[in-house]
Amino acid sequence: MPHPQMFRDDDPLLARVREIATTFPGAAEKISHGRPNFFTTKVFVYFGGSQKVDGEWVSHEASVLVLPDATEREVLLGDPRVYVPAYLGPSGWIGFELPTLRAAKARWAEVVELIDASYRNTAGKRHVAELLAR
Repeated sequence: MPHPQMFRDDDPLLARVREIATTFPGAAEKISHGRPNFFTTKVFVYFGGSQKVDGEWVSHEASVLVLPDATEREVLLGDPRVYVPAYLGPSGWIGFELPTLRAAKARWAEVVELIDASYRNTAGKRHVAELLAR
């Protein structure tokens, strides 16, 4: 039985994340477990996530899951926009609540930085070298 779709195709936040993620070398999109994710050989960003709080599932539809550097992760966990996602959290991934589309460019610059770090932590050497050469 396939997973149900857990996003709207016309979600403007997904469109913005897609615009950012697909600029990275070798990036492609696929749907897995009902959510869009972006990958090279490994996934570097998921759109949407969830976590368990006091035994109850909490959905974070307007968020991305990324894999930051370990030292950066500790700092990010102090940010109220950040949560530890189910399943991927123990492997170092974090969830980051997305800003509105009307938010200041600086807020979206943070999203770009997080996706960039996650890409560098998951993509193969050739793709990272291609990114550095840009």
